Amino acid sequence: MSTQSPRHTAEGHGPPPVGGILWAIAGELRSVLALPAAMTMQVAHPAVGAGVDQHSVFRTDPWGRGERSLRSVQLWVYGGAEAEAEGRRLRTLHASIRGVDAHGRPYRALDPPVYAWVHATGYPVYLRAQRYLGTRPFTEAEERQLYAEWLRIGRVLGIDDRDMPGSVEEFWPYYRAMVRERLEPTAVARELAAPDASVPPPGPLPPRLLWPLLRPLFTRFRAFLTVGLMPPDAREAIGLVWTRGQERRLRWFGRGVRVVVPLLPERLRYLPLAYQARRRARAGRP
Repeated sequence: MSTQSPRHTAEGHGPPPVGGILWAIAGELRSVLALPAAMTMQVAHPAVGAGVDQHSVFRTDPWGRGERSLRSVQLWVYGGAEAEAEGRRLRTLHASIRGVDAHGRPYRALDPPVYAWVHATGYPVYLRAQRYLGTRPFTEAEERQLYAEWLRIGRVLGIDDRDMPGSVEEFWPYYRAMVRERLEPTAVARELAAPDASVPPPGPLPPRLLWPLLRPLFTRFRAFLTVGLMPPDAREAIGLVWTRGQERRLRWFGRGVRVVVPLLPERLRYLPLAYQARRRARAGRP
């Protein structure tokens, strides 16, 4: 399959609109909590899992990789003219990523079905995070609007319209088929969802000194959110266990988040890039 930059439709080209759903949620703390679930679904695809296993620094520099990934996601939504440049940068970065997966099958990161799946995972995870952590679930109209904005992000990333379902009605059969036919408990997916994962300390002293005590708390919390905010069918395909007790705890956690986060000042509620973009938009500046 070709890895050249694909065509784009004229309508809905460029970053999602200022004031849209993604503009409101993508840079907020609640969406950040949901990202590990989407990332784990991505690497449960054997080609993605192999690429991350063989080419990523997620084991040796998870904090740096996480920071770069967050910045990239923020640029897709809030970057304005920088969004397209970030999409091109990502395609260039992934162009050389190729190899053989755990089943001996060749893969390339920019194979259209693989690259599209990485992007597609965000939509169901955003919906699930909204259900548990948001003020209220999205309405049907908002789900459609969110998907239309997600397609725009896909175009920013260089995903051809032919490789993503064109509507919500087309998305869910595609999603269920991918979960049923492609997802599996890859080594990387199991690692990201493990409550006892080995994670290096996030920085210099003093966190490094306290890390032996903090790491188990962090990894258990990360695993809790990763598994809990993942759609149940994807969770089952990856072989992850979720109990009724965990479900109750997630619902209680969500209630707390729904109370606390809206009370935070905007500069604490949103990541810095999103906060600055929102301020510029209110001031009428690009």
